[in-house]
Amino acid sequence: MFPKISKAGSRYFTRNEVILWCLSAGFIVLSFFLFDRENYLTLAASLIGVTSLIFNAKGNPFGQALMIVFSVLYGVISYTFTYYGEMATYLGMTAPMAAVALVSWLKNLYEKGKTEVKVNRLPRKEIYLMTFLTIAVTFGFYHLLAALNTANLTPSTVSVATSFLAAYLTFRRSPFFAIAYAANDVVLIVLWVLAALSDISYLSVIICFVVFLANDIYGFINWSKMYRRQEMLGSR
Repeated sequence: MFPKISKAGSRYFTRNEVILWCLSAGFIVLSFFLFDRENYLTLAASLIGVTSLIFNAKGNPFGQALMIVFSVLYGVISYTFTYYGEMATYLGMTAPMAAVALVSWLKNLYEKGKTEVKVNRLPRKEIYLMTFLTIAVTFGFYHLLAALNTANLTPSTVSVATSFLAAYLTFRRSPFFAIAYAANDVVLIVLWVLAALSDISYLSVIICFVVFLANDIYGFINWSKMYRRQEMLGSR
């Protein structure tokens, strides 16, 4: 479940991945000390989140374990700003589905004893099912969030849709989970910009999701490469 060093002595992460993580963590820490300096829970959640993304980009199940921790912390943070949609989404959906995805990834490793998950391609019928489920979940959450007087209801509802889509695609090991999370990052940036208008300390959360966006884009690129490599090796 943890990364290993190859027999040749090469490192698990590439040089570019190390640079990406260092820059991401650096921006998060810098923004915390510039705009916050109080909410260490936000700092911890952001660092855990960006670390989970670099593991997820490698198709490593450990990334899903970290995502569970991040989801719990982010749910607590969302509660402090009455973003009940985010709280309900991450605690009631993202965290449980990350747990399910963790089991799925561990059961579907590309090679026994390795940490890379086998990339999956969804059939057309499942795409229709996924679309229907996303619409149903979004509709249900909209009325729930409205009843809870959720702040910024429309973007919160859109966040539910993108979060469910991302969680489903993650569970099914599709490269497009990273694209769905990137879309969710954009929605969350909008949500926390609105929050920062009343409390500047939330600028650190905005920086966090900007960093997440960059990592999710990289995740999609790397998973696309993984899929092509696995297909090529499987055809031999």
